[in-house]
Formats: sequence, C-alpha cells, structure tokens
Amino acid sequence: MSSTAGKTITCKAAVAWEASKPLSIEDVEVEPPRAGEVRVKVTYTGLCHTDYYTLSGNDPEGAFPSILGHEGAGFVESVGEGVTEFKEGDSVILLYTAECKQCKFCKSGKTNLCQSVRATSGQGVMPDKTVRFKCKGQEIKHFMGTSSFSQYTVVSQYSLVAVDPKAPQEKTCLLGCGVTTGFGAATHTANISQGSTVAVFGIGCVGLAVLEGAKSRKASRIIAIDTNDKKQSWAERFGATDFINPTKLDGKQTIVEKLVELTDGGLDYTFDCTGNTDVMRQALEACHKGWGVSTIIGVAAAGKEISTRPFQLVTGRKWQGSAFGGVKGKSELPAMVDAYTNGTSPIQLDAYVTHHATLTDIETGFAKMKEGECIRCVVDMSK
Repeated sequence: MSSTAGKTITCKAAVAWEASKPLSIEDVEVEPPRAGEVRVKVTYTGLCHTDYYTLSGNDPEGAFPSILGHEGAGFVESVGEGVTEFKEGDSVILLYTAECKQCKFCKSGKTNLCQSVRATSGQGVMPDKTVRFKCKGQEIKHFMGTSSFSQYTVVSQYSLVAVDPKAPQEKTCLLGCGVTTGFGAATHTANISQGSTVAVFGIGCVGLAVLEGAKSRKASRIIAIDTNDKKQSWAERFGATDFINPTKLDGKQTIVEKLVELTDGGLDYTFDCTGNTDVMRQALEACHKGWGVSTIIGVAAAGKEISTRPFQLVTGRKWQGSAFGGVKGKSELPAMVDAYTNGTSPIQLDAYVTHHATLTDIETGFAKMKEGECIRCVVDMSK
C-alpha cells in the first residue's frame, strides 16, 4: 500500500481564485478518497480552451475558487472503500464524461452521456456534495469531475479509465478531451460514410481531430475552414483536401455560397468547432438539401442561442450535437490507446503536441494557446 494512502497529501496546484484572474500556484491539501473514489497522481495535463472559457467567467457552471483542468493522465495513488476496478499504480486517463455502466443513459446504448456524477460535477463537488481540496484553510471546488491542474486529484471511480502503462502519459492525456472529442464526432456521432464530402469550421485541436476522423472514413473531399492562414499546413497534414479562409472570399460571396458552389449543392457533413453561434448557422446552411448533417461540437458562451430558418430543416438538413465525440471512456479509450502503442491508430497523437509547459509556468502555456499557433500545450505537472 502507498505510504500516503489514507493520509492528506500536500502538493502544488494551479488555483483559480476568481474569474478573469490569472491562475495562482499554491500549496493545496488533497484529502484521501472516500467510498467510491480514487486519488490520482497527475503527471501530465493538456490545456484546453474549455479551461480558459471557464476561467474567463463566461461558463454558467463556473465555480470559484476552483482547480481547473480536465485533460489529464497519471497514476492511481490510492482507492477508497468499495473500489475494485482500480489499484495503486494503474496508469489512467481522467474522464470528464464519466461512464458508470449502470445508469439508464449508459444502459440505453444510445449515448455516452452518463449521469452518475453529472449533477455534482457541474456544481464543483464530489458525488457526496463535499470537496477534497483545501488551500489556506478554504475549501476549493472541483472542476468537471477531474481537476487535473493539481499534482494530486480525487475523482469518482466512474471518472477515470485504466490504460496500457507502456503508453506515454504526455500523449495519452490528450485522449481525455480534445482529440477524442473531434475524432469521435466524425466517426461516432456523425458516422461519416465513405466517399462523402465534409467541411470543418475551426481548425484547432478538435477541428484537426475531426479532419483525421473524416480521413479515416475515406471521405472524398474534406474542407477545412479557418480565419488563420497559418492553420492551412496543419489542416492538410491532418487530412484536409481544401482550405478556405472565409475572410478572404470575394466580398460578394459568403462562405455558405462558396461551399455550396464547390460541392454541387452542399456538404454531406459539416462540423462546428468554434463555439460561435453565427458559424453554427453557417455550418448547417452549408449542408446539402435532403440529407446534410451538421454537428455542433464547440461550446458557446453563456446565454447564446442558435437560429436558422425552419425551411433549412424542413428540407432535410439535420442539426445535432456531440459531447466527447460520443465516445464511452471506459469502454473505448483502452483500445484507442492500444492502437496508438502498436502503431495501428489512424490518429497522429504525437503531432497534436506542439508546445510544452510546467505547472509553475502554466500561464505561459495558456498564452501560447491563445496565440493561435498551438494545437495542444501539454503541462508537466511534476515541475
């Protein structure tokens, strides 16, 4: 048994004391896991726009003070009462989208939206409605059931999955959100068919993963759309056959008109990875009449609503959303990791990591992310 099992651990964490303020590196106390919980030593975490979105104060579920982070990997340090699925030393990926295999959502076979911990994780607390973090005598909220910006975190037994220990955690952490979300949206939610046409709006980490998903399904034409020309080379590397900067079109032509012109009436599949509700509408209206399907992945700011003319839907287009790419974390991530380690994965996981940072320098990592030249910055939590 771990020498720290059953004891409170003091470690470093990036604490978000309040919205729109820089993260602060603090000594935090992490309590032992209670029944049905697991304490994890976090080794690496990716920086995702969702973390920054919550820190900005635009997230209606944002709770402060809190420890953000949801794209983490590490090792099991200890387990709470009743936990049999995990043991000390297991290599794990944290899951912001849990999988209990017991709730009606899991049993339905229709969705990955497990509800076992959803209500409490949205409130920043554990399933028993308490927290495991303290700093300067104050309770600190959890985030998305994971809080990977701490060197140690406590999660529900439903919010992590054990994977091949040979796989490097500085890469597998990315499967905890962005890469899986995009690739799964293409291969699970939309279920792209061979020979189809695809357009992806927003070429960040998630958008690139959608491109890879479309390529793996042998789409005939894959159009990447972004206002940053520097992303063209990325898009082409990950599977795009075309790249369009909508700000550089002829002033008389909209992006929807351009896409309809290029694809003889519209796309079979489109994806919004921007979170911009105007772009969401463009993605829908660029779909082909009768069968085009548009999938929303990007998270819009609080209070935003989407709109279109009902005629767009009456004439056969479909609008849908995707969370974590429709992927079930416990059931599917181990095989995705195995494919990566044995060299058979269609996902270029290593290529997503363009920048690195340390925990003490995490704000620099966020700055790189916001500059628009970073796919994913991975944080080494040991430094």
